[in-house]
Amino acid sequence: MNALRHALQRIALVLLLLVGATPAFAGDKVVYHIDNAAAQALKGLRNIRNHLDVAPDTKIVVVAHADGIDFLFDGAKDQKSGAEYGPLISGLKAKGVTFEVCEITMKRRNIAKDKFVLDADFTPSGVVRLGQLQFREHYAYIKP
Repeated sequence: MNALRHALQRIALVLLLLVGATPAFAGDKVVYHIDNAAAQALKGLRNIRNHLDVAPDTKIVVVAHADGIDFLFDGAKDQKSGAEYGPLISGLKAKGVTFEVCEITMKRRNIAKDKFVLDADFTPSGVVRLGQLQFREHYAYIKP
């Protein structure tokens, strides 16, 4: 009986240590999905800025494919407001946000990597990347 109580105390101590250590390693992880730059890009960039204002330790990845890659072109502007995306992207990149462009879309549309802002990264498939981030890496999914 004494051995059982001692074993339970050890288990409780280990669980307490694990629970106490979790916040030090845990942080929110979110993927923003952009597949239509005209409808989603400016709203998405503003959402991300607001997201980081409230939760600055959040790890954010933006995955763009199809018509969503257009806001990542060098010199691209919002069609409605005329605002350049570049400064917003650079500011968010400085806060740790990564922007990933789908290479399948690039190939389909015959677009070279040098057409994109320097802050862009590239992924072989935007759709595959979305799945990996959500299911393998446990990112929450947001589509602005």
